[in-house]
Amino acid sequence: MRIRLPFAGVFLLLLLLAGYAGLSTLQLGGYVNDKVLHFVTFFLLTIVFYWIVDTSRRRTLNMTILVCTVILGIGSEFVQSFLPNDRDFDLYDIVANVIGSLLGAGICAWYHKRMLERKRQRKHYDAVPGEDAEDVELGEGQESGILSASTRSRTLEEEVDNWDENEEDNWDEDNALDAETTPAAAANGADAADSREPKKRTD
Repeated sequence: MRIRLPFAGVFLLLLLLAGYAGLSTLQLGGYVNDKVLHFVTFFLLTIVFYWIVDTSRRRTLNMTILVCTVILGIGSEFVQSFLPNDRDFDLYDIVANVIGSLLGAGICAWYHKRMLERKRQRKHYDAVPGEDAEDVELGEGQESGILSASTRSRTLEEEVDNWDENEEDNWDEDNALDAETTPAAAANGADAADSREPKKRTD
């Protein structure tokens, strides 16, 4: 578990601004609706706080709800009621704080879940192409003359398509030549065998 310092710095800055605006005598209700201001403030605080701690999604969500929604969203209104800053306890401010905080936590949890799912899919995708790459490399046997069945079938089809029925068939002549050369080759083989046999002594 580690702390993301950029998010921690932004959260502290927002917390100081929200604390000064909420606990001081500064009145912003004349410029912006007070409930909208509470909603936006805790929405931003929750979103930034969610990404401060790098841990599991469930633990981060529970920590965010505890700190931002319960302690800051509800507890700040009780603290404000005890301070002499001309501010009264308002239940609707708590409702605005809680709604803004829960909405921010829900959006972050949803995005966090999608981010983890994409990371798992990316790991699975990276593993599968590795096996495919090995299969492709194993298919280098095609360079040594090994052709697939689809390649052979396509070659046969091309030969059939290119066959000319008007072309003269020379298979009779080829067979006749083979028949003439076969006895001659057999005779040459017999002579060679006789020449290799040792001569018997006559004495």
